[in-house]
Amino acid sequence: MSFFIQSAHAAEAAGGAAGGASLFGQLLLPVAFFAIFYFLVIRPQSKRTKEHRAMVSSLTVGSEVIFAGGLMGRIKQIEGDYAVVSLNNNTDVKVQRASVISVLPAGTIESV
Repeated sequence: MSFFIQSAHAAEAAGGAAGGASLFGQLLLPVAFFAIFYFLVIRPQSKRTKEHRAMVSSLTVGSEVIFAGGLMGRIKQIEGDYAVVSLNNNTDVKVQRASVISVLPAGTIESV
């Protein structure tokens, strides 16, 4: 039995030089996972958020828009973070500007 214990201690002593490489390998794996996560999730999401913010800030009276709920209308008035949108000739609604998901080309509402 003592024969096995001695060989285990000898193997541990021989592997001591490889311990530095093992530490590098252990640190490299989490860094690689973070880099992959950053380039596949965080960076594209921040880019989409930046584009949406720019689109919402560029809204003007007369812009034809689609909202998150699926409503389509023309902006009649802008009041800070809200916009009054004309859905048809008789219906106006007040919505948050951040709920706009898309700005349509001019004349799209009449063609639908």
